[in-house]
Amino acid sequence: MSEEKKIILETEEGEQVDFYVLEETRINGMNYLLVTDTEDEDGECYILKDRSKAEETDALYEFVEDDDEIDYLFKIFTELIDDMDVELEK
Repeated sequence: MSEEKKIILETEEGEQVDFYVLEETRINGMNYLLVTDTEDEDGECYILKDRSKAEETDALYEFVEDDDEIDYLFKIFTELIDDMDVELEK
């Protein structure tokens, strides 16, 4: 990852968790992030959906859990990061 962008999410229990943004895209008016849980090579990847409203100053991300949506987004993110030194496995 060249220029790393880190976001911090807060769990329902109030715990803060760091994620590193690999790629972001906007599809059908919805923002999505491909993130990893570590700066190292063997981290887990997740797809987050921005559920915040336009007037809100803070983003509200949730994990994408729908299998069809994950499959679709996985294909898009695979194409977007094709030139990066990142290998996605499903």
